[in-house]
Amino acid sequence: MTLRSATAPRPASAPGETDADEGRTTAARPAPRLRGPGVRPGLALAVGWLLVVVAAGLAPELFGAADPLAVHPADKLHGPSWAHPFGTDSLGRDQYARLVHGAGVSLLSALIATGVGLVTGSLLGLLAGFLRGAADLVIMRIVDMLLSVPALLLSLSLIAALGPGTHNAAIAVGVASIATCARIMRAEVLRIRESRYVDAAHSSGARRTRVLFRHVLPNALGPVWALAALEFAAAILAVSSLSFLGYGVLPPTPEWGSMVSDGRDYLSVAWWLTTFPGLAVAMTVIAANRLSRAFDSERTILR
Repeated sequence: MTLRSATAPRPASAPGETDADEGRTTAARPAPRLRGPGVRPGLALAVGWLLVVVAAGLAPELFGAADPLAVHPADKLHGPSWAHPFGTDSLGRDQYARLVHGAGVSLLSALIATGVGLVTGSLLGLLAGFLRGAADLVIMRIVDMLLSVPALLLSLSLIAALGPGTHNAAIAVGVASIATCARIMRAEVLRIRESRYVDAAHSSGARRTRVLFRHVLPNALGPVWALAALEFAAAILAVSSLSFLGYGVLPPTPEWGSMVSDGRDYLSVAWWLTTFPGLAVAMTVIAANRLSRAFDSERTILR
């Protein structure tokens, strides 16, 4: 009688068969796919809308927008029509032109705020997670202090010190988002610094700066990209809120938040003054959130 060696390969089971010894099916699950069959309509609409907003911000003349500062008192508070698709305001200015030209101001402010928050927060989180010790303690106490203050209140405090204006509002919003970015980056760095390839880099004699920027930072940027789209959406909403309160862009420059603020006194007679800029803010925020969720799901699949 021949005995089968313990190291001999076992015959493969047919797909769907149950392994009697281990009590589980041997049918392999299909590997996750990064892209499903066909285009995802929600993501396609989100990306399409963001591209339209970016195009309006970079080249508003492509959309046939008139002069957003031209005043026509005879046409004041006219509703949407063929000549004025989004109506006119209390000074007779074309709302469509102001909405298109205001996209550039809103996008620039949001990009500045996102850049300030991501770059500064990521650098602090990177140093805190990699250096540990006293550096981690000091940085995270600063982060905790920033988190203890509501973001809008912190932004208003910074604007009070810096003064009103588009760039100052963007910087204030960016500073308010530093703490969130720092915590995300620190958590990712703490996970990566215990990886085998990081230990191998240390064992091979690589300097700490090379390990930090060559191995840790590139692999820790995954969740940061998803956070970037999320912070961009939050920055648009925050900058628009500050402009609504009168701390953002200075008149007569068009901006979505200030347009909503200008139309709130005419809600009963001119609904279009607040509806269209409010929809522009809402749609951009929703689209950026959808893009952030797509980035996060792709990163989860790749893990």
